[in-house]
Amino acid sequence: RLRGRLDEVEFHNRQLSQTVEKLQGDVDFRLQQLEGQGGSRQATAAPAPAAPRPAAPAPAPAPAATPRRPPERAIAEGQAALGRRDYAVAEAAAREVLATRNTPRAVDAQLLLADALYGKRDFAGAALAYNEAYTRGPNGPRAPEALIGLANSFTSLGNRNDACDTLNHMRSNFPNLRGPLADRAAEARRRAGCR
Repeated sequence: RLRGRLDEVEFHNRQLSQTVEKLQGDVDFRLQQLEGQGGSRQATAAPAPAAPRPAAPAPAPAPAATPRRPPERAIAEGQAALGRRDYAVAEAAAREVLATRNTPRAVDAQLLLADALYGKRDFAGAALAYNEAYTRGPNGPRAPEALIGLANSFTSLGNRNDACDTLNHMRSNFPNLRGPLADRAAEARRRAGCR
């Protein structure tokens, strides 16, 4: 019976992920159309200067991207930015770490990204990021945090059933939560109106 509930929660998570990915694709497409309209106006106004300009800015980003911070430092600075509610800086730090393949701090960076997106009120993006953090470490020490964040994102999206399913899944897999995590889980349950 528990396995059936888990399958149901995973199915709902996949559906939400697909919905959010479609929405992100739609937004990206619309942004590209808007940028394309702006770029076509510039190209018609000045076709000759447009070609040399891209060559000049290209070297500038390369030196800026070369000096990378160690993942630990990037995450620490991202957490500090999150504490200041500077969500854009926190998001950038998280994405910097996630761009590094096979980093042992991937779950930490994924949670930082999710928290930053949630702070920016991008609840759909936050839900995807929390789900990815959980997927990267479903039995790890930070898995309950990812599930609480996922449930809060579902609640903020108005999807209380999935929020409660996620919290029930967490209760089954992590029955001995204590301290601040238990308090956060109880608050998430209250917000979602779970029984």
